[in-house]
Amino acid sequence: MTQPILNATGLVKRYGKVTALDHCDFELYPGEILAVIGDNGAGKSSLIKALSGAVIPDQGEVFLDGKRVNFRSPIDAREAGIETVYQTLAMSPALSIADNMFMGRELKKPGLMGKLFHQLDRKKMEDIAREKLSELGLMTIQNINQAVETLSGGQRQGVAVARAAAFGSKVIILDEPTAALGVKESRRVLELILDVKSRGIPIILISHNMPHVFEVADRIHVHRLGKRLCVIDPKDHSMSDAVAYMTGAAEPEMAA
Repeated sequence: MTQPILNATGLVKRYGKVTALDHCDFELYPGEILAVIGDNGAGKSSLIKALSGAVIPDQGEVFLDGKRVNFRSPIDAREAGIETVYQTLAMSPALSIADNMFMGRELKKPGLMGKLFHQLDRKKMEDIAREKLSELGLMTIQNINQAVETLSGGQRQGVAVARAAAFGSKVIILDEPTAALGVKESRRVLELILDVKSRGIPIILISHNMPHVFEVADRIHVHRLGKRLCVIDPKDHSMSDAVAYMTGAAEPEMAA
């Protein structure tokens, strides 16, 4: 039996009298795209935040590569190899593509200039940024030094995904990556997601867009009332089934 790369057992998170996570379990396996779907208020965001270090659960355990982890912040998760692309993209529009790619992990020049004077190695950062964007077929962006605010929505999403793929050595979490995009740009982002998967990096995809979920996901985690209701195979279930489980209109035959 394959061991999950990232899993959680019995996660509980309460905000006052509201229980956002109610003894929730979760498994992501190597090399897969796992979609997480659920109605608004189901607790999807709290689950993702607990897995990415943005929220500390009140109870339960999270394991990465079979070892228990206690992330106290998103930086802890990032250092462990978990990258999250939030819906807001968390970018600085006025900064360049290269600066955004390396935000928070800038490279310093070797030797005295870097150590003593903290001079940044801009050439190296630009070269790596260009290489990573080229790998994912994003070099329609001509100038690595252009400001992110000059890019289209799809290109910005592409830069965010490329940043995650460049540094997310173990897991990438994508939160509604096509939510604000048109048809053509959504298509490019879905291709990007499959490109990243082909590199062997497993992906957690949070999305409300059922056609996109059914197109790219290997398995679908259905979240309801703060916990995992079931995990379904998109080949064996219809979009109508998924929506019915998610909303409580129908119960799955077998809960996972």
